[in-house]
Amino acid sequence: MFERKMMAGWGDMDFNSHMANTAYLNKAGDIRMLFLSENGFPMAEFKRLNIGPVVMKDEIAYFKEVLLLDQITVTLAVAGLSQDGSRWQLRSDIYRSDGKLAARINSSGGWLDLTARKLVTPPPALLAAWQSLYQTDDFQVLPSSVARP
Repeated sequence: MFERKMMAGWGDMDFNSHMANTAYLNKAGDIRMLFLSENGFPMAEFKRLNIGPVVMKDEIAYFKEVLLLDQITVTLAVAGLSQDGSRWQLRSDIYRSDGKLAARINSSGGWLDLTARKLVTPPPALLAAWQSLYQTDDFQVLPSSVARP
């Protein structure tokens, strides 16, 4: 399981003094980009390839509060992937320092060609990186997002 320790900072808080819903989405985005960078795909490589990850749907379920300066652990797993890698579903769980699940984020997306502005299949090394992620118990094979001629 890919995971990193993070902190709930000042900018992550909402009016009710707990972590805001948008902060959970940002932590899920951060863990994705950390994973990609550590697996051969830093921002410079995406720029060179002229592609980028695009999220088309996020779902968040909340379980426990996260407060200012709480240390959290954010995980990343693959919950679904098409055979060609053009479509994916990732899951990030956010745990409090007491080990309790605070939130679960499911994100569905694909790879966007930044010039053509359409979904594409990833290069083999990028697909291999996604395939190396821990698979959730409910993992499913997804249909391709790339239109067939």
